[in-house]
Amino acid sequence: MISKWSNIKPEAIRLRKLGKSLPYIHTKLGIPKSTLSYWLKDVKLTIAQKNKLENDWKKALIKARSKAVVWHNKAKAHRIKVSESEGRLLLDNIDYSNKYITELALALLYLGEGTKAQSETGMGSSDPVILKFFVNCLRTIYKIPEDKIKCELHLRADQDPEKILKFWSNELRISKQNFRKPYLDKRTAGTKTYDTYKGVCLVRCGTVAIQRKLVYIAKHFCTEVSTKV
Repeated sequence: MISKWSNIKPEAIRLRKLGKSLPYIHTKLGIPKSTLSYWLKDVKLTIAQKNKLENDWKKALIKARSKAVVWHNKAKAHRIKVSESEGRLLLDNIDYSNKYITELALALLYLGEGTKAQSETGMGSSDPVILKFFVNCLRTIYKIPEDKIKCELHLRADQDPEKILKFWSNELRISKQNFRKPYLDKRTAGTKTYDTYKGVCLVRCGTVAIQRKLVYIAKHFCTEVSTKV
């Protein structure tokens, strides 16, 4: 049976002998790749032609990957925008003046991030936003005096204790006098720390009563919700 592409087979062979790639010939002539592979399997290419095809393939691969990165970034930006829009809808319906909502949020955060093994109320994090929320709650909900809010820094070996201390003092609006001597992890010596990393700050207040209340709230809230699912 004669293939419907037979009349342009000579042109396909001519292009291949010129060193053209199968994808190029397929696009130019419209011949199926499987047919081209069969027709051209015995066409010998020079070393120079093979090297050029390989280089062209590598360049095309780099270009395709670059386009894929651009597409991925645009798609990711769109997904982030959708997520933020949905999140904003929820936040716009929250009464920020409601103390019970704030305390519930703190309780859930504390269940995951707060200290529970010791007889005190404390929370450690490398994220200033988390600790600012925690400290604000200590001040506004539980009326903890400033001199009772103590901090401790856990830093990497190459970090400047005074510089990091100033950072956390400003972020949390807590006096430097309320910070204990920083702990430097000697095991990290010899490795560079990212400029954006400000160590871990542990914030404590003396009473254990707040810890007990927060853990109780969080666990019972989770239990109530889970029983209704």
